[in-house]
Amino acid sequence: MDYVKLGRTGLEVSRICLGCMSYGDPSWRNWSWVKDEADSRPFLKRALDLGINFFDTANVYSLGASETIVGRALKDYARRTDVVIATKVYNAMGEGPNQRGLSRKHIFEAIDASLKRLGTDYVDLYQIHRFDYSTPIEETLEALNDVVKAGKALYLGASSMWARQFVRMVLTSRANGWAEFVSMQDFYNLAYREEEREMIPFCQEESIAVIPWSPLARGFLAGNRPPQGEPSRRGAEDQLAQGYFGSLQDYRVKARLDEVAARLGLKPSVLALAWVMSKPGVTAPIVGATKLAHLDDAVAALDVALDVATQRELEEPYQPRAVQGHK
Repeated sequence: MDYVKLGRTGLEVSRICLGCMSYGDPSWRNWSWVKDEADSRPFLKRALDLGINFFDTANVYSLGASETIVGRALKDYARRTDVVIATKVYNAMGEGPNQRGLSRKHIFEAIDASLKRLGTDYVDLYQIHRFDYSTPIEETLEALNDVVKAGKALYLGASSMWARQFVRMVLTSRANGWAEFVSMQDFYNLAYREEEREMIPFCQEESIAVIPWSPLARGFLAGNRPPQGEPSRRGAEDQLAQGYFGSLQDYRVKARLDEVAARLGLKPSVLALAWVMSKPGVTAPIVGATKLAHLDDAVAALDVALDVATQRELEEPYQPRAVQGHK
């Protein structure tokens, strides 16, 4: 396993981050591919055995069950000092009007609830899951700063939003001397590259870590929705992914990926991950795994070096598309 600094911090993270949305409660969103605790633990153990030290979850994943499972497994299988735990706040955790968003009230209540579920005194990276249009950014940023000052989070991160919104938040924190965001978890893969326009260049200029979510396009690039034949369980049930991918262009991108992968003797999923990791500014893609082989494939991608000609060949079918992933 390779390790790199998380942006401009001194924190060392594995070049692969294990995304933990798949571990929780299968009844959540009626996603049968989500694994319960007994079935999740082998994945967390295997990730640790492979040298992965970076684990990303969120309070909303299975409404807290993912945090509970991840916390218990990491406590059993690793020392707290050896792992980097990231979680997120923003999405609704209940029916009440104050059980969502990025208000001071919700942030303070959410961090305490996440720490209790994770069974830890602090998280390494506390991220805002989306931009909150209904709360002043000053309120959000000061509350996050207070979370860091209280020792409940070591670093702050953000996730998908417009680049202009992220710039405003970064500059507002800097102007007030508050803890700044050190990472951006954005939507980025071979089939969705709009982040290359503004978000990734801004992060590069500011030495902010880029930790893309869905580097395999929610499984589309791994082949979970083939043009002919039956989709996988996730491909059939993940309506969010169906809204993102499935156009003629997407299938052209997938066909080119398959063609190049066959020529190089690689699995398409390995090649797609290798492409993400080859892009300037990318720190560690967040990889989900519902089969143990998915973890082995992710690690295999670390050893794939792509020359410029191959990168351009993979990228050639792509055309600009509508911005997605902010909601």
